[in-house]
Amino acid sequence: MEQIETTKTAALDAIANANGLDELDAVRVQYMGRKGLIPDLMKHLKTIPNEEKRAYGQRVNDLKTAFQEALDARKQELEAAAEETVTAAFDLTLPGEWRGVGSKHPITQLTERAIRIFQTLGFTVADGPDIETVFNNFDALNHPPGHPARDVKDTFYLDDPDTLLRTHTSPVQVRYMLSHPPPIRIIAPGRCYRRDTPDATHSANFHQIEGLYVAEKVSLADLKGDLSHFAREAMGPNTKVRFRPHFFPFTEPSVEVDFSCHVCGGKGCRVCKNSGWIEIAGAGMVDPNVFKAVGYDPDKVTGYAFGMGIERIAMILFGITDIRHLYENDARYLAQF
Repeated sequence: MEQIETTKTAALDAIANANGLDELDAVRVQYMGRKGLIPDLMKHLKTIPNEEKRAYGQRVNDLKTAFQEALDARKQELEAAAEETVTAAFDLTLPGEWRGVGSKHPITQLTERAIRIFQTLGFTVADGPDIETVFNNFDALNHPPGHPARDVKDTFYLDDPDTLLRTHTSPVQVRYMLSHPPPIRIIAPGRCYRRDTPDATHSANFHQIEGLYVAEKVSLADLKGDLSHFAREAMGPNTKVRFRPHFFPFTEPSVEVDFSCHVCGGKGCRVCKNSGWIEIAGAGMVDPNVFKAVGYDPDKVTGYAFGMGIERIAMILFGITDIRHLYENDARYLAQF
């Protein structure tokens, strides 16, 4: 009983003398923590004679109650004192400081705009991881073993030789087809990685938005119609679209897609290098080998796919001369857009 009273006196004195919330919390841990002095007193209950256990337990409980009440009261005093100190240091008569209104990054703006346009055509948004497998990134997309894109000079491989940082967002299309039966109509915006030397028009980290439409009797005419609609909505109502033959491993036939220059209206200027056209996307009809890799029957379904760089569209629309300006996080520069 004497030990209980001694502990009570010391505990209440420690609470009263605590000069800050940190000191007060240290007192709480010392006396009420898992290995504190008050729980230690309760451990002695089993050594107390039976006729004295009730009185001993009641005294310890009274100690706990008194300790908690004193602790709460002192905490309120210290918090009030701290608040008064802060209030006293703050001059309420000072005028507010205008911090300015934030704005979305140009890449975010254009990604959201593209998503809205394609959603009006019935597309849904699909997503996938930045770390991909070689199968999803190359094999399923009909890249032969010796394709240059597989070289370590062009692709970031990880410690596991079967994993890499995706070089395009096309693996999202593979993942989606593996888990969904046709028909499907998706767009896949996201970040990509390639071993490019950074300069005014290249970056090792960039963004793409890719589209995939698979169903019965999908044709190149569907691709042309949808991309023409996107061009007019994104670049202006008078924008024209040009398709040029090209080659991609995962589409056949393949095309490069050019939009008429929105600056000069197709007459020729510095932006379009006096050609009147700006290369925007690569596209084509999905190669039957891609369908076979994901378990689709190429005799029953057809489809088209396209991909375009968000940074390229941003540079054209906003007149950005160096792609690195988009990543330097200069709020003064980015606020223009």
